[in-house]
Amino acid sequence: MPEVLTNFDWIELYALPWGINLLFALGIFIVGRWVANGIVALARRLLTRAKLDEILINFINSILHGVLLLVVVIAALDRLGVDTTSLVAIIGAAGLAIGLALQDSLKNFAAGVMLIVFRPFRAGDFVEAGGTSGVVENINIFSSTFRTVDNREIIVPNGAIYADVIINYSARATRRIDLVFGIGYDDDIRKAKRIIEQVLNDEPRVLADPPPYIGVADLADSRVTLHVRPWVATADHFATMCDLKEKVKIAFDDHGITIPLPQMEMHQRVVQLPAERNVA
Repeated sequence: MPEVLTNFDWIELYALPWGINLLFALGIFIVGRWVANGIVALARRLLTRAKLDEILINFINSILHGVLLLVVVIAALDRLGVDTTSLVAIIGAAGLAIGLALQDSLKNFAAGVMLIVFRPFRAGDFVEAGGTSGVVENINIFSSTFRTVDNREIIVPNGAIYADVIINYSARATRRIDLVFGIGYDDDIRKAKRIIEQVLNDEPRVLADPPPYIGVADLADSRVTLHVRPWVATADHFATMCDLKEKVKIAFDDHGITIPLPQMEMHQRVVQLPAERNVA
């Protein structure tokens, strides 16, 4: 005959152990959540002291907070008697599947972390990277936003940026302008150099240190090639380059210095053929 449990037996065998386990599990969850929040706050202070980007700090804290809460929940369920081994296995398998499905996104994430930590460029820099060029407007975890010179917005995955060559035109305070001028062989080289030097001296954006370079680079087929290399502030590079080209051209015209077009000399030779003999 089966044993009949009284209310007291039922409480002693089931309700009391479950109640105790539930209280312990609730305590583990509350204390664990408090500890997790403390660890996240400590991590934020350490990352902020390391002068990392705010976007990266928020992202790391979000991941850390989620992982810690997951550990706390698993610990609380284990205290309730739930078999967490299969749960951990399911979570691991799901994480692996998500990782394989999002491997491109993870690559962009890793590249975004590298860009934020090592800072090859900052917002406001003019760079050439990832197959495009423009002013960096925003650097996010997975992608970066560029504004081109014609005011287009281009969003480039960070993986494409970090896997390619990065040219930062704004990284240095000064830049060199490389100009090439051609003069005719009949023109006076010394006079042309003095004209260019005067144009550079009259341009306030050209820096005196380092001094500009003016020299003969090549004796081409139809012209003498002069290289002109002044230094300017990075922000003045493009405008100064355009203005110097115009001013040198006008100065050459005023002083009779020619800028020859590509040309080729052709010599014609006339051959006098002997007269044909009349055959009787």
